Amino acid sequence: MTTEDCRTDGGSEAGNASDFEEYADLGATTENAMAIAETSMDRVRDLVPDETVADRIRQKSVHATGDPEFQHLVRFTGETEAEPVVAGARAVLDEQPIVTDITMVKAGITGRGHDCPVQKAIGNGAELAKQTGTTRTAASVLELDKQGVYDGAIAVIGNAPTAALALADCIEDGTRPAVVVATPVGFVKAAESRTRLREVADSYGVPAITNVGRRGGSGLAAGLTNELVHVASDVRSGEVDLP
Repeated sequence: MTTEDCRTDGGSEAGNASDFEEYADLGATTENAMAIAETSMDRVRDLVPDETVADRIRQKSVHATGDPEFQHLVRFTGETEAEPVVAGARAVLDEQPIVTDITMVKAGITGRGHDCPVQKAIGNGAELAKQTGTTRTAASVLELDKQGVYDGAIAVIGNAPTAALALADCIEDGTRPAVVVATPVGFVKAAESRTRLREVADSYGVPAITNVGRRGGSGLAAGLTNELVHVASDVRSGEVDLP
């Protein structure tokens, strides 16, 4: 494997590489924007190793946070560090759904380089939240899980620790996402929710990308998910071979 390394509204039908709008790193589309994006990532690569697909996730975490030390906070759940990246890229290539916890994360998912349907959990499960007193995001995850939405999907949580805890419960009960990207942020249950999600994912063989500590957030979750799309685009173009 070399380092050369889903659909939001308006995605095109899959078939071959020419059917897709080219993946635009960091959302850049103009010549000037692409030059800025390339310079930015070149500087990140001076700070983060560039040898494996897992390194690409570390690089994206540094770019998304502006913090070179964040590369040391990323965690990969699987038999190898590459496993969740490979699983995520395969899910993109298979046009599996990308399911985010909140609107902000959904808005950050690129519309280029994939034909995955993208949806948010928030807005579902209002009655369950009212009946049980749980948070809206947790209830939303549980409601979508009843519908089988998370099986085989790219499950992305960037904001709500209670959503991460709910997803961990779903995995314990038999749900099997293709990959989980979870970076909920905050001072209450954020770090604990990611720890639980890692432990459950590891126990049940679900590949996951998370981080340790209090930091995280929607922009980070979207950025890491977009890097899975980028890896998939490079596989499609023949620049990367997946094991």
